[in-house]
Amino acid sequence: MGIAFGVLGPVTAWDGAGCAIALKGPRHRAVLARLIVARGRVVPVTRLVDDLWDEPPAGAVGAVRTFVAALRRALEPDRPPRTPARLLVTEGPGYALRAGADAVDAWRFEHAVAADLSPEDGLGRLEQALGWWRGPAYAEFADQDWARAERSRLAELRLHAVERHARMRLALGRAAEAVPDLDAHAAGHPWREEAWRLLALALYRSGRQGDALAVLRRARALLVDELGVDPGPGLRRLETDILRQADHLESSHLGSSVRGTAERVWAEVTAAYDRTVASGARARLESTAGLLRDLAVTGGGGLRAAREHRMAAVEAAEELGDAELTARVIGAFDVPAIWTRSDDPGQAARIVAAAGRTLAALATLATLPSDHEAARARLLATIALESRGDRFGDGPRAARQAEEIARRLNDPALLAFALSGLFMQTFERTGLAARRDEIGADLVDLSARHGLVTFEVLGHLIRMQARSALADFTAADAHAAEAERLAVRHERPLVGVFTAWYRALRLDATGRATAEEAEAAYRDAAARLDGAGMPGMEHGLLPLALLCLRLRHGQHPPDVEPADWGPYAPWARPVVLLARGRRAEAAAALRALPEPPRDLLTEALWCLTARAALTLGDRTTMERAHAALLPAAGELAGAGSGVLTLGPVAAHLDDLAAALGGALGAEPNRS
Repeated sequence: MGIAFGVLGPVTAWDGAGCAIALKGPRHRAVLARLIVARGRVVPVTRLVDDLWDEPPAGAVGAVRTFVAALRRALEPDRPPRTPARLLVTEGPGYALRAGADAVDAWRFEHAVAADLSPEDGLGRLEQALGWWRGPAYAEFADQDWARAERSRLAELRLHAVERHARMRLALGRAAEAVPDLDAHAAGHPWREEAWRLLALALYRSGRQGDALAVLRRARALLVDELGVDPGPGLRRLETDILRQADHLESSHLGSSVRGTAERVWAEVTAAYDRTVASGARARLESTAGLLRDLAVTGGGGLRAAREHRMAAVEAAEELGDAELTARVIGAFDVPAIWTRSDDPGQAARIVAAAGRTLAALATLATLPSDHEAARARLLATIALESRGDRFGDGPRAARQAEEIARRLNDPALLAFALSGLFMQTFERTGLAARRDEIGADLVDLSARHGLVTFEVLGHLIRMQARSALADFTAADAHAAEAERLAVRHERPLVGVFTAWYRALRLDATGRATAEEAEAAYRDAAARLDGAGMPGMEHGLLPLALLCLRLRHGQHPPDVEPADWGPYAPWARPVVLLARGRRAEAAAALRALPEPPRDLLTEALWCLTARAALTLGDRTTMERAHAALLPAAGELAGAGSGVLTLGPVAAHLDDLAAALGGALGAEPNRS
C-alpha cells in the first residue's frame, strides 16, 4: 500500500504501513490540502500564495517552495537526491498532487456512495465508508475560501450517504436498527425532510406508530415555525398513510422478498429446463443466445461475460451445420451500441465473417428466398453493427439492405435493429450529425410505439449526441434525461456512463464552468468507465478530452504517458510535441499521421491535425484538413461524440482558410 491521505477530518497522511506522516506546520498541511482539493490539477504558485495569506509577505513564493520541498521529503523519504518527485510534482507554473484514485479518503468515499449496489451488497460498503469520517472535512480549514465549496459538497454527500444507508436498512427489514442513527441525523439536520421521513417510517415499521406520528408533527412544527413553510409532499403523504395504516408501509422486505421470489422462480425454471431439454438439443443454443443478449445490457460484468461467450455460441451453431440455426443464434444478439469503436475488434471481425458465411449458406438452401428474409436482415444488421469503423468493409451496403428488408416486412423489432446498424454506418464523411439525428428520431418513435425499450434508449442517446454536435443543448438535455429515466425504470445501468460524459461536455462547451471545473467533471465521468466493460470507449478517452479542453483554454496539454493516449496517440502526438518545443519531432509525427477513423471523433481528430499543420505551416495537410472538415462547418468539433469538443468547426476552417491565403472558406453544413 502506498501513501494515503485523509481529509475527512483533520488533514493527514499515512505511509504504506498505516503510520501517520509528520507534515510539519499548518501551512504545510494547507498546501497539501489545497492540492488535494484540486484533484490532480495544477495549482499555480501565485494561487497558493493568495490562498495561504490574506496579505502575502515579500518572500511568499519562496516560502511556498520551501513548504513543497518539506512535503516532498516527508512523502517520499526514499527518493534519491536530484530525481524528479513522483507524487507532488512541478508542472508549468505550479504544483500538482499525482495521487491514485484510492489514495484520498474523500475520493474513495465518493466512489462508494456512487456505486449502484443492492441493499444486501451496499449496506456494509456504506457503513465502512461512513466510518472513514474523523470529523468535518478539511477540519482545520473551515474558514478558508478555497476549502469552503469542497467542504460543503462533501458534507452534503455524507448526509446523502447516511440517508441511503438508512434506506438500505429499511429495505432489509432492519428498521429498529435504523432508528437511533436516524434520530441523531434528524436532530442534527432538522431542515432535511428526508431525515424526518425515514425516521418516521423506521419507527412505524418497528411497531411504534405513535412515535412515528409524533416525529412527523415535530418536523411540521419546526418547518412552519422556523422556516415558515409547510412540509413537502413526501412527509404529508407518509402522515396520511400512517393514519390509514396503508398496507404498503409494511413492505419492509419488499425489495428482498421480490428478489427472493425471482431467485426461486429462476432456480425452479432453470432446473426444469435442465431436466427437460436434452443436453445436445439445438434449443439450448438458441436459449443461450437469448440469455447473452439480456446479459449484455445488465452492466459491466454482464457485458464482458456476454462478449466472452457469444463467439463460442456462434461457433457451436456452425459446427452443427445448420444454417438456419446459426442465423438465429447470430441474429438473436440484437444488442444496440452507441460507441463507434469496437470493444473487441478481433471478435467483431469473426462475427462478421460468420454472418457472411451464414448468409451464403442460406442462399443455397432448397427453400424460397422469402422464407429467410427476416434472418437475412438480422445477419445484415449484425454485419453493419460489428463492422463499425471499417471503411473498406460491406457495412454500409449491409445496413441499407437490412433496413430495406425490415421496412418491407413491417417488422418493428427488426427495423429497430437495422436502424442501429445504419447508425453505425453514418460516418463516411464529417458533418453527418443531422442524419444521425433523423435515425435517432426514427428509433425513438418506433420503439416507443412498440415497447422496444433498449432501442428507445439508444435513440435518445443518438439524439443527445447529434444535438450536441449541432450546439442544441436544450434538446440534448431532454434526450439525456429521458434516456436516464428509461434506464432507471428498466435497469440499464450503462446509460449513466454516457450521460455523465455528456454533462461534462456540456459544462465545457457552454462555458458555464471554469476549465478546472470542467476537467473535474471529465475525470468524474471517466471514473464511471472503470468496470463498465467497454474497453473500446475507455482507453485514451480522458487524456483526449483533457487535451481538447486545455487547448481551447490556452493551457498546457496534460502530461500523459504515450501508452495512455490509447488509439488517439497518433493525433495527440504532434500537438503535444509542439507544446513541448520539439518541432522537428512534431513535423515527423504529422507527416506519418494516418487519416482519422470514420467515427464519432472524426471531426475532433481532424481539428487536432489542422492545429498541428497550422503551427508547422504544412500546407498539404492544411488543405486535406480543410476539405475533410468543410461538410461539418455548422457543427461543434467532436461534440457529436457526446464526450468532448474542440469548439466550432467553423473557427478551425477560418484559421485554415486564412493560412491558405483566404481562397478557401467555410460553407454551411449540408448534411
